[in-house]
Amino acid sequence: MDNASTNGPAPKGGVARISNRVMNLAHILTQNARRFPDLPGLIWAEHSWTWREIDAAASALAAALSARGLAKGDRLLAHAKNSFEMFVAMFATFRLGVVWVPTNFRLMPDEVIYLAEFSGAKGFLCGSDFPDHARVVTAAVPGLEFVLSFGVADFAEMSVAEAIARHAGARIANVAVDHNDPCWFFFTSGTTGKSKAAVLTHGQMGFVLTNHLCDLLPGITELDASLVVAPLSHGAGIHQLNVAARGAPTILLRTEKLDVEEAFTLMERHRVTNMFTVPTILKMLAEHPAADRYDHASLRYVIYAGAPMYREDQKRALSKLGKVIVQYFGLGEVTGNITVLPPALHRADDGPEARPGTCGFERTGMEVSIQDDAGNELGPNETGEICVIGPAVFAGYYNNPEANAKAFRNGWFRTGDLGHLDEAGFLFITGRASDMFISGGSNIYPREIEEKLLTHPDLVEVAVLGVPDAMWGEVGYAVCVLREGATIAEVDLARFLDGKINRYKMPKRFLFWEALPKSGYGKVPKRMIKDALIERGLMPVVPGATP
Repeated sequence: MDNASTNGPAPKGGVARISNRVMNLAHILTQNARRFPDLPGLIWAEHSWTWREIDAAASALAAALSARGLAKGDRLLAHAKNSFEMFVAMFATFRLGVVWVPTNFRLMPDEVIYLAEFSGAKGFLCGSDFPDHARVVTAAVPGLEFVLSFGVADFAEMSVAEAIARHAGARIANVAVDHNDPCWFFFTSGTTGKSKAAVLTHGQMGFVLTNHLCDLLPGITELDASLVVAPLSHGAGIHQLNVAARGAPTILLRTEKLDVEEAFTLMERHRVTNMFTVPTILKMLAEHPAADRYDHASLRYVIYAGAPMYREDQKRALSKLGKVIVQYFGLGEVTGNITVLPPALHRADDGPEARPGTCGFERTGMEVSIQDDAGNELGPNETGEICVIGPAVFAGYYNNPEANAKAFRNGWFRTGDLGHLDEAGFLFITGRASDMFISGGSNIYPREIEEKLLTHPDLVEVAVLGVPDAMWGEVGYAVCVLREGATIAEVDLARFLDGKINRYKMPKRFLFWEALPKSGYGKVPKRMIKDALIERGLMPVVPGATP
């Protein structure tokens, strides 16, 4: 073998890597258009599109974007709700080797300005129902060379649908990509500070899809069907790539608002077999009366991720939906690929085999290590930071060397989550390192207290956090949401917890709110609760303390 034709000298044994080229993710459409041209690939309200139609639309849009100067390595910003055109735009972007930069459509205009500037976006696809976003972003970001709209809008050169129609019949080949070529800037939720752009690559995502299909959705085919109940801009978009890789159809709700009644209607009508959710959505599905009125026996995998799910909520979901729930633990930086708890290991009882509180075992091809602050690996049942290595780990944060230096240590990605592994390798999450607070010199992890509180029959949601205290440094506040019609006093909850947790972990206050604040991803960030405490005048003021 001539080393001049390789990407470097041959290692020991004489084997050299000839190429880093990998499959362009848009090849998923190419495959489906060949194998399943007339099968539905996306269903939205009364409309259905075949894989042949989706592939043709993606080529037409790719031609329109290319005509506007977009080329491999450029970034395309998208701010919109779920739609057929949004689904197509993702694949058109991949097809050109352009980087997909979707936003959370719930972001404010100034937040989208930041994402546009930071990503260096060259083009902007914006929903017609976000004229203020389009106006302020285009005014503030001179680097944007064009704006197209999802739906008809005055602020755009033309709509995405019109661009597709004008280039109908165009055949655009999938651009050649290497393993490390970026395909997606996956922005973190940014609950503290500015959002960071995790760079996902074509090669990494090829492994991610394989792993998800292996560990989360084993055995699905073109005969399955997937319901979308979350924005395609983040975790749900990754999930739909998995579904598309098997040629199965994606089904969208009519609007961005989660209508649980409609969700169950679609499950029954389309014999839905899988969906991606977060714990708050799964909880809503399991508690809604529609769960008893519609046929959802077709469900095989109801995946929940993005935040821990409390044990009592797990039990309720199992009783209503059956043994179909799948938990995975992961971050956008690892695209979900850290641990999995499959349906067979979800149990309604709390016996030793159930391992209550676990988020599962290591994903295929991934390795988890619990480490102390110095990077030393800890033993079974010792609490430390959850760190991970494997092909699903992202390429790093875009244009953020400081964040990259903090995120990696000795090759391990540091998740910022705390937890421990048991002797069998099952992972238990204690909480975010940032959620832990110190009271009287003792570390307190809110999740343990929250789990105990949620066994109370009158509580539906709870969040425990540390607040400043002159004597103890910090003390716990428990913000609770009661079941409709229930009443309870602070002293009653303190009595309920007595004997279930150590005295030093007992919250100093129990507050009762109608609802907990949630991010656009359905999570309950402690930062948002702290902000709400300040707004309501409930945050203790201690000189020199930072809330």
